[in-house]
Amino acid sequence: MHRPVVVGRPVARRVLLVGQAPGDKEPKLGRPFAWTAGKTLFKWFHGALGWTEDEVRDRIYFAAVCRCFPGKRPEGGDRVPAPEEIANCAHWLEREFALLRPTLVLPVGKLAITQFLPPAPLNDTIGRAFPITYRGHAVDCIPLPHPSGASPWHRMEPGKTLLHRALARVAAHPAIKKSVPSGGSLV
Repeated sequence: MHRPVVVGRPVARRVLLVGQAPGDKEPKLGRPFAWTAGKTLFKWFHGALGWTEDEVRDRIYFAAVCRCFPGKRPEGGDRVPAPEEIANCAHWLEREFALLRPTLVLPVGKLAITQFLPPAPLNDTIGRAFPITYRGHAVDCIPLPHPSGASPWHRMEPGKTLLHRALARVAAHPAIKKSVPSGGSLV
């Protein structure tokens, strides 16, 4: 794993988004989902919620399974964190849950999803909401696919329809409605 640690803004909200790990651009830019995948992710939220990137970052706490860039694979692309790296970083997510006590968790991508749900095909998890217990904390879980350009899943069927369904569930969740400051509106 390569330092520095990448973290989101300090947001005391009940919605927690959990990604896999930062890419190589995020440490330089100092924020999670700062590059291509982030552009896609924020486009999804804008379409579903009407929120700008800054509004999303101000209203949703961003976390990750691993907090440092895991490095590149020899054949190209980012390396998936190893089980021992995931275990070494697990205390951060556990502590964030204890502090924030979220009512909604949005795991983004297969690695993040499997931290909360048993491994399953994306077709069986995206577009659904799951009441779960994470480390003794009851929370709703709405998985999202990874917005990476490397995966076409969210750009073709049934991924497009399931993603749309998932984002509609996110928009309708009470934690999202409560995350709009008074006087603000949810489009």
